[in-house]
Amino acid sequence: MNIEIKVPSPGESITQVQLAAWLVADGDYVEKDTEIAEIDSDKATLSISAEESGKVKLLVEEGDTIDVGTIMCTIDTDAKGTPKPEKKAEKPASEKVEEKQKEVAPKTSDPVKQKAAESKPSGIHISPLAKKLLEANDLAEQDLVNFYRKLRISKGDVVQFLDDRQNIKASDGTSSSVASWGGTRDSDKKKMSTLRLKLSERLVKVKNETAMLTTFNEVNMTPIMEIRKKYKEAFKEKYGVSLGFMSFFTKAVTEALQHFPQVNAMIYGNEFVYHNYADIGIAVSAPKGLMVPVVRNAETLAMHEIETEIKTLATKARDGKLTIDEMTGGTFTITNGGVFGSMLSTPILNPPQSAILGMHNIVERPIAVGGKVEIHPIMFVALSYDHRIIDGRESVGFLVKVKEMLEAPEKMLFAGNDPVKVLLGV
Repeated sequence: MNIEIKVPSPGESITQVQLAAWLVADGDYVEKDTEIAEIDSDKATLSISAEESGKVKLLVEEGDTIDVGTIMCTIDTDAKGTPKPEKKAEKPASEKVEEKQKEVAPKTSDPVKQKAAESKPSGIHISPLAKKLLEANDLAEQDLVNFYRKLRISKGDVVQFLDDRQNIKASDGTSSSVASWGGTRDSDKKKMSTLRLKLSERLVKVKNETAMLTTFNEVNMTPIMEIRKKYKEAFKEKYGVSLGFMSFFTKAVTEALQHFPQVNAMIYGNEFVYHNYADIGIAVSAPKGLMVPVVRNAETLAMHEIETEIKTLATKARDGKLTIDEMTGGTFTITNGGVFGSMLSTPILNPPQSAILGMHNIVERPIAVGGKVEIHPIMFVALSYDHRIIDGRESVGFLVKVKEMLEAPEKMLFAGNDPVKVLLGV
């Protein structure tokens, strides 16, 4: 009996997808629920699994754009066979040397020496900025290595590796072949994915159909950094999640949106739609590109709940497991270019939202404090907004309110009011 495997609908209004990769070969025997293919839509990447065990016959080529409902392959359930055993990747020479050294190295019972050995660098090349970010989130290099070891290598990853192979040094420390980009007249073509095509259309549409402006400000991060330094250990011990900067910014944004509801509104036709809640989109860099999962009702969440939700969504984004529902319906977006070293930028709107907040890197700068020049960690922030619905007064006022919240975090506990005034009832 032949079972037809059809292209499922990734979401409402999506009529076409791109077959990103086959995970099996034509004629392979597959078990039920085995992942056999990946498809790219304009919103997400989805995996297709075998509905029954049997011999698979592929009917569509990789890279083809196909309609939803198209038969992509058939499975002959009458065929007998056994699945092909997974090939174990040969370990790199560096890992073999490490294992050999472990075998011959004498065991030590000294816990101090053992702890020191565990804290040694993993041997991977990490930039100073990346190391600083790891330390800020209480992570070690080995945590990063362990995370990427759990990821499944896809065809796209191998293609990317082949493209960049000239820039990768061999494990013995010698350089690989000289890069081929200079001195030739060669060029390469690579088909755009459905996701990238849709993203391109949306970005151009935003520039053409909105009156986008950007306003800037700066934030003295000293109060937040002092809070993190003082409470990060207790926070992580109690809630099991690190206290990062994003929860402070998310909380500050939700408080500021209450004072400036236009920033949380959208344009639909000839109407303004105001939201009495804050669904905050958090831009995350993922292997497939920039993803924006949404933290629902962020205005009702405590700091540890925001951190937990962001961590969960970011992990799903990097593992390619985000659903359509988790990426739609946001009312405001926060993007952090500072993790890549950006000093200042003008973030582009995430339609149909009317505003987006851009965070940047933290740099020690001289500023005037109480008539004196002091050195403080400063972050430049940018708010891009649609001038059709948000006026300059609202945009500047909103960003100033975010700045006030971040520079006096205790105000977040009192809905943006002065704690002393709340205490005195004045």
